[in-house]
Amino acid sequence: MSVPQPSDLAESVESGELPETVIRVRDMVKFYGDREILKGIDVDIRRGEIMVVMGGSGSGKSTFLRHIIGLERPTSGSIQVLGKELSEMSALETTEFSKNIGVAFQGGALFSSMTVGENVMLPLREHTSLDPMTMEIMMRMKLEVVSLSGFEDLMPSELSGGMIKRAAFARAIVTDPQILFCDEPSAGLDPVVSAALDELILRLRDAMQMTIVVVTHELESAFRIADRITVLDRGKILITGSVDEVRNCEHGRVQDLLNRRFEEEELDPDAYLERLTGGAP
Repeated sequence: MSVPQPSDLAESVESGELPETVIRVRDMVKFYGDREILKGIDVDIRRGEIMVVMGGSGSGKSTFLRHIIGLERPTSGSIQVLGKELSEMSALETTEFSKNIGVAFQGGALFSSMTVGENVMLPLREHTSLDPMTMEIMMRMKLEVVSLSGFEDLMPSELSGGMIKRAAFARAIVTDPQILFCDEPSAGLDPVVSAALDELILRLRDAMQMTIVVVTHELESAFRIADRITVLDRGKILITGSVDEVRNCEHGRVQDLLNRRFEEEELDPDAYLERLTGGAP
């Protein structure tokens, strides 16, 4: 089955024929102890699109990401990825699922004791039985994609922050996954490097025909790369829509986020006293 390109996605939306849903979340709830973090999340992510998940600190976006990549299970609700219910997968199905997704973690998460090339080849060693020469060729191909050709013998400590991020992308895509997940790819980087990473994400979508889910709080980056944006706030989805739909959304909390307005929390005096005393009489 061919995968829609960006222009195909736009034409499909206009004609009413939407691409296949590859991630389907319904009524997902997550509690940590008595604290409800995610409150009935419903969202569909389509094949071949870049979905950006935005929200302020504490909005639940990183928790949402951990759930849809299978690192955590929800308290209740359904998460289907590539047609499989994550909570019902067998060990074998979980292994197959891992081969079809790539994750670029926020800090890069490269192993400091391994070279760049060894880091990139790690998923191949874990999930395939390819011979060493083939793995090395695939590693070099992916380093070429992220403009790190020739850096395979360096250690992570010898790389800049932006290079570490790109090496993490190379590792995430080395198995040619159907879905790529990116956690705060531009965090801590200067604007020039951030823009370069945005272009890399767009190239991966176009050249490798991936579905890409990006969690970020960087507005400029989100508007540059997104096909659609989901805005989370206090564990709830405020809107899922195109860049223009999010820009024009009249919801006050969405506009607070877009315009970087601080909303002072209204505190009930009794609730505030209970919070300070830890509930003690």
